[in-house]
Amino acid sequence: MAISEEQVRHVAKLAKLEFAPNEITHFTEQLGAIIDMVEHLESVDTTGVPVTSHGYEVKNVMREDVAEPGTDRDLLFKNVKTAEDGMIQVPAILDNEVEGA
Repeated sequence: MAISEEQVRHVAKLAKLEFAPNEITHFTEQLGAIIDMVEHLESVDTTGVPVTSHGYEVKNVMREDVAEPGTDRDLLFKNVKTAEDGMIQVPAILDNEVEGA
């Protein structure tokens, strides 16, 4: 399919692009070549070819999530300064120690 310089000017206007007259000629040739290539690809028989969204095979490379025993609680609390009811007590970081402040 041949594309005219008028069509290139129209597309350039829609895209709010400005080109010098010699650039219009160059872009007309390039767009014509691109359109010819796409038309050639459309003539290829792709019956039975699966749809491809990208060129790389997708596979999960992550390991299975398997529960493992954690560190012993007594060992974890060995260096804790203050604890209460099995929880570590830490200094307040909010003003007035009010939740949501």
